[in-house]
Amino acid sequence: MKVVPIPANADNYQYLLIDEATKTAAIIDPVDIPTVVATSKAEGVKLTSALVTHHHWDHAAGTKQLSQTVSDVTIYGGDQDRIEAISKVLEHGEQFKIGNLNVKALRTPCHTSSHICYYVTDEANNDKAVFTGDTLFIAGCGRFFEGTAEEMNEALNVRLASLPDETNVYCGHEYTVTNLKFAKSVEPDNKAVTEKLAWAENERAKSRFTIPSTIGAEKTFNPFMRCDETYVMKSLGVNDPIKAMAKLREMKNNFKG
Repeated sequence: MKVVPIPANADNYQYLLIDEATKTAAIIDPVDIPTVVATSKAEGVKLTSALVTHHHWDHAAGTKQLSQTVSDVTIYGGDQDRIEAISKVLEHGEQFKIGNLNVKALRTPCHTSSHICYYVTDEANNDKAVFTGDTLFIAGCGRFFEGTAEEMNEALNVRLASLPDETNVYCGHEYTVTNLKFAKSVEPDNKAVTEKLAWAENERAKSRFTIPSTIGAEKTFNPFMRCDETYVMKSLGVNDPIKAMAKLREMKNNFKG
């Protein structure tokens, strides 16, 4: 498995997911199709599919153009009505292959009601990755545009948290520094937050990507994946994880870090 980040817009990530054994590839969240096609050619791979996390324009604007540009491309997603040129609507837990790579659709409704994360495994070398769109960011999560705190808690702290800790996390936006500044405001004494923030600021100062993270790392510094921690709940003045999730989202929406 090889993952090639392709920046788009101001802070979006598209990802070219490559099965190196078969030289087959998928594009996650296609927006800038000329760059996607050029990157595929440069990598020497055949682009066979697109995996769309959700319908927002900055993740799915290129689906129609992709279908018109690349022959026999299969476009996977979770929303028949809001993703143009979609070929296959996926249910939670549905599995398929990109070359020899195994892909599992994880429904994570909240940011949008039809949001999907894609869990990918490569049995040949035991690589694991999850493409989380706007559900899970490094040290953060997406706004609850079409869902509730309960749904985001289920998405982050049940469905994604149950993946192996070594799973690489590829999110939809480069929001890491701001997210970690917010995390530090919630847990000022959390060493993992402090160290990750210093690292991220250094990486961005050098114009480098901060992706990927891992599921295990997120559990140490992402406040939205630490809602059940006693210290976090106490600092928020709440007594259960769902209330903590709701409070964190309210605070982050108004954060000016």
